Amino acid sequence: MSAVTSSLSKRQENDLLSLFSHARLHLLYKASIHGFTAAAFHGRCDRQGPTVIVAFNAAGFVFGAYTSKDYAQSGQAVSDREAFLYSISAERNKPLRVGSISGKHAFTDGGPGPNFGALVFLHEDKPAVQSNPGDCFNFQEAELHGNDLALTELEVYRVEGLGDLLEKPWRNIQWSSERKQQLMTSIQNYLPEIKAVNQARVLLVGPVGAGKSSFFNSINSAFRGNMTCQAITGTAGASVTTQYRAYTIKAGRRGGTLPLILCDTMGLEENADSGLNVDDIVSIFKGHMKDRYQFSSCSSILEDSPGYQKHVTLNDTIHCVAYVIDTCKVSLLSQKMLDKLTVIRKRANQLGIPQILLMTKVDEACPLVAKDLKNVYRSVYVQKKARQLSDSLGIPLSYVLPVKNYSEELELDQNTDILLFMVLEQMLNYADSYFENQITDDQDGSNGPELYRSIDPRRVVSQSDEPKIV
Repeated sequence: MSAVTSSLSKRQENDLLSLFSHARLHLLYKASIHGFTAAAFHGRCDRQGPTVIVAFNAAGFVFGAYTSKDYAQSGQAVSDREAFLYSISAERNKPLRVGSISGKHAFTDGGPGPNFGALVFLHEDKPAVQSNPGDCFNFQEAELHGNDLALTELEVYRVEGLGDLLEKPWRNIQWSSERKQQLMTSIQNYLPEIKAVNQARVLLVGPVGAGKSSFFNSINSAFRGNMTCQAITGTAGASVTTQYRAYTIKAGRRGGTLPLILCDTMGLEENADSGLNVDDIVSIFKGHMKDRYQFSSCSSILEDSPGYQKHVTLNDTIHCVAYVIDTCKVSLLSQKMLDKLTVIRKRANQLGIPQILLMTKVDEACPLVAKDLKNVYRSVYVQKKARQLSDSLGIPLSYVLPVKNYSEELELDQNTDILLFMVLEQMLNYADSYFENQITDDQDGSNGPELYRSIDPRRVVSQSDEPKIV
């Protein structure tokens, strides 16, 4: 499925954002894709909080209406002091903003298209607007829409306030070269709790375009000391990753291999018959999928499939799951996607696999973070999104980690590396929790102490082909 993208140019988007204070726009509805009908509008825009309508015409005008209230088809006249109409055109240096007439309501919350009195959008379920200046709002028609009432496009965006900076960060981070080196050393010197396991294995799971492959490339670049692109990345609507990959990471160009394997997967999609199959994820959890297995959205891997590994050890199983979510799209996660993530989380819990959540693209989500990455834990917006993800997926807030991938840079950045390495450190900590929960089928326990790096003789690994997990 192709991605639904905005028709606003960068200049038009900036002009529109100038009408708000520290806001971000989330595209909810695009008439050319979803239909020029009131039903399509209400299906995607009702009960979404503050929204702005963006209409396009052939005369080059971008115009519309903002309300801070919900659309709910209540049939009531809704008052909103914050509501306004606006117009953007190339002939003006700044947008035209029109407030409502004193004592008048902002819009009629009915079943037809959005009705702001002076402007009625999707009039008679057509790509057109009805213009009635003086009804709730007053304006000159030539200035607002150039007297061109036929629409070439109509979009609706949720308007989400970004807030400012917290007085104190909600997590204390040392942004120094010493801290970066400390993290690198800690990761390189990591040893799994169980001697029989050579490397912690972490699975990356998330929606299409969330940044799973980019996360691996960023980690690889940070340890190599230069930009790399081993994992294929892109901006296509469908998943660019079509194979299961188990990536190792080297410390330096000719350095040793890190005690960590990052496993990349096809992206998740809403529909059950597209994207990564949940049954395939469970097979990966249990270690049954070999590197470079070619995914199929139509069927899951079977025991007689090429790439199915029958006999597995703790080296093959997943020791930690990292959900990867685009911070810019937290508010747009559909219930179907949340349900799919919940199912995956439940299966991981049943297998005793620890899980963390990575919030990618924090710099794109919050301009204050883009300006200075050290604001990531002072951003009101990032904290709000972290709490929202924690509540939606039932993951403790302490397991939610903001991160920035390398995307357009040509040089490495110390602060970016520190965030990346902090994530790796937590992955290894949680992998240790997995190892600590393993039990043995060995009856006499005579080999137990030799299998663990800990001196605790009670902790021994199962010797069966497929590890027993509690």
